[in-house]
Amino acid sequence: MDSPSRTGARWIAAAAAALLLTAGCSSGSAAPEVAGAGGSGRAKPQDDDQVRRAWVDCMHKQGQTGVEQDKDGNIGFPAARTDSGLPPGYENATRICDEKVPGIHQVQQASKAKFVEMGRKWVACARKNGYPDMPDPDPKDGIVVVPRAVFDGTKWDAAARACDPQFPMPGYRIGE
Repeated sequence: MDSPSRTGARWIAAAAAALLLTAGCSSGSAAPEVAGAGGSGRAKPQDDDQVRRAWVDCMHKQGQTGVEQDKDGNIGFPAARTDSGLPPGYENATRICDEKVPGIHQVQQASKAKFVEMGRKWVACARKNGYPDMPDPDPKDGIVVVPRAVFDGTKWDAAARACDPQFPMPGYRIGE
């Protein structure tokens, strides 16, 4: 059995070794600071759902209550009509909320590939379900743009009934 003085000496030696190892890993200059909580360098990962929720809340405060977040966290926008455009104040509200919630840009970029794939699946389904001349979705954002010349309400309704439950569509515009 070790004596109390020998056990204490081992603890002191272990602490000294740990101190030397820590000192050996650092240099005389300070480590570069990175974005984080108070410049501590310990940034929390962005919670995309919280960013989306904050942006939608901001849009509501700006009077744009047609902007909603679904149960999967996706943001839905009001449908734009070619004869009236977006709701009054929509673009200004977007500019304000983009500034107040800067993380929304990263969330939107990450979501674009997902939306394009969603749009492609919906269009493929629509073509199999009575709307063979349905145009491809926009490759940048997945929005399906149906020119007024090829829009057929009966075909659209049949395709929507068959495809919406299986393949949520990121958005569409009719009449361009």
